[in-house]
Amino acid sequence: MRSVCPHNCPDTCSMLTTVKAGRAVEVRGNPDHPTTRGFLCAKVSRYLERTYHAGRVLHPMRRVGAKGEGLFEPISWKEALDEIARRFKEIIAEWGAQAILPYSFSGTLGLLHGSSMDRRFFHKLGASLLDRTICGSAGMAGMAYSLGSSMGMDTECFEGARTILLWGTNTLTSNPHLWPFVTAARKRGARVIAIDPRRTRTTEQCDEHIALLPGTDAALALGMMHVIFRHGLGDEDYMDRYCVGRTELEARAAEYPPERVAAICGIPAASVEALAVEYATCKPAAIRLNFGMQRHAGGGMAVRAISCLPAVTGAWRSASGGVQLWTYETFPVNHAALQRFELIPPGTRTLNMVELGRILTEVTDPPVKALFVYNSNPASVAPDLERVKAGLRREDLFTVVHEQFHTDTANFADLLLPATTQLEHVDMHIGYGHLYAMWNTAAIAPLGEAVPNTDLFRRLAAHMGFSDPCFQDSDESMARQALQSEHPWLAGITLERVQAEGAVRLNVPTPFAPYAEGGFSTPSGKCEFFSAKMARDGHDPLPAWTPPRESSASSPELFARYPLALISPPGHYFLNSTFSNVLARFEKGPHLEIHPIDAAARSIINGQRVRIRNDRGAFLADAVVTERARPGVVVAPSLWLSALTPDGRNVNHTTSQAVTDMGGGATFYDNLVEVEGAS
Repeated sequence: MRSVCPHNCPDTCSMLTTVKAGRAVEVRGNPDHPTTRGFLCAKVSRYLERTYHAGRVLHPMRRVGAKGEGLFEPISWKEALDEIARRFKEIIAEWGAQAILPYSFSGTLGLLHGSSMDRRFFHKLGASLLDRTICGSAGMAGMAYSLGSSMGMDTECFEGARTILLWGTNTLTSNPHLWPFVTAARKRGARVIAIDPRRTRTTEQCDEHIALLPGTDAALALGMMHVIFRHGLGDEDYMDRYCVGRTELEARAAEYPPERVAAICGIPAASVEALAVEYATCKPAAIRLNFGMQRHAGGGMAVRAISCLPAVTGAWRSASGGVQLWTYETFPVNHAALQRFELIPPGTRTLNMVELGRILTEVTDPPVKALFVYNSNPASVAPDLERVKAGLRREDLFTVVHEQFHTDTANFADLLLPATTQLEHVDMHIGYGHLYAMWNTAAIAPLGEAVPNTDLFRRLAAHMGFSDPCFQDSDESMARQALQSEHPWLAGITLERVQAEGAVRLNVPTPFAPYAEGGFSTPSGKCEFFSAKMARDGHDPLPAWTPPRESSASSPELFARYPLALISPPGHYFLNSTFSNVLARFEKGPHLEIHPIDAAARSIINGQRVRIRNDRGAFLADAVVTERARPGVVVAPSLWLSALTPDGRNVNHTTSQAVTDMGGGATFYDNLVEVEGAS
């Protein structure tokens, strides 16, 4: 049977599931899918372990212990739904519907189980809206100021590049199905350069690694522009025809000579010079960005600056040149039909998920009295966890969690409801690292009493007395609605065709060069080096470097107390906290990579238990003294569930609720700490 990986990864792999006597016995990569190519990552290749894991939540349960203890007793589905409806109605009567907050993100990226019936339900309810910004909103906003959207290169075109910059991406861990296209390009003579503060599996396979300091990417991009303009290596014709603000950008880039950029980024000036010349002259040149590099105060501007580079050099002229952050916005999906925005009452407030700790402990007009969590695990993944957990412990907060496992968030639930895994329901998917619409077939029946998200919210709508016809829509009906569009890129792509073929490519040219002759969706229709819209929105209209909020440049007093920059990229076998309970045996355990210079200054030895702390909180990990971390930067591969850590804490006890310069994104990697021996 055809399945689709639902997890938050660009690859959105096509899987083949073998079923015998009603039980899935094998999951493998589909060899016929153009990007999956027959293999799955180290995580999803073990998806049967996740589906049949002994820790699955299989029945509705009610809390019997203190919040956070994770003690429950079984109840019926009717009891659970009756209690939710009763409590919601009581809260609405006393506080209004906006005292109810849904909290979800990318536990599944399926169009149906990620953002359809759930949105309809909460929109009709009148609940507070959730601004789902925790991952990539800053970069998407920054790229949109330059290009008009965050649509970029087609993954399949990378194999034609002569220069590939893997910028802020550990491709072999977080986007492995791009790697065969990179490998194909190298066989044809391409050079691959990694730009990353940390030495990773990916950087070790590249031709060159530029280990810049976290949060300095925009300065490096501007330094590259400085060199390109100084040596006359830009594409004058492309800029004249298809760009706005070339003169202003050249003046801004003049402020970033290689010597200044070297001091900001902590790299040699010669590296800035050489990188710029190679990028501008060895064409086609492709840049792959990922979301980690925009998780600091200036994250949106960093992506904006980098996204201007292909226009400066004319790299967009070739399908194998340009930049890719993600491909999701290439799909003209009818989200309005899926989510039914018309159901939202006028004046409904929006709360930013990054600020959950503040929302649960400070917001009073009205206070959040009910929290409904699905497709997420905020008690592990949200920043500033001390405050998040303080909010979750509130006795007056009615918390419902729809989950597959007993996660950290599930332990705070008043009601814990069983959710299906991908093999137990149907769904429609679109990739954000390729251009295929895909259909996931239910391979097996739901285990225990688990129900899909769509079915749960249909049941809740009925219990709340919602009679709108949209609450009767089947999953297949909603999938058809998602594909209803006049856009030519969806012409002829029907649900029946996607079901029959498994994966259908958008109606875009092959090869796909979206901006070869301009066609940007900015107000001017051109790549906007100078953006009047940015100025109206209160931003610098030109690309600029914004120092991390927590750095020697921005906060010298804080830096004096906490001189190490902490970043927390995913572990190879984890995807945020997902898979950490199933595949922990493949990781080292909670650990901190620290450079020998920084370790020696603190008398820390390899394997020693250390405490990582700042004013927000602390957590324990085992030191790994290694040159994989550069001096001044420590790395805590994440995210670990509290039951698997030495002290019940993880890196997010130290991260901040502060948001990015644009897009309201999270600043997980804008985080100064100190490290000390704990034993």
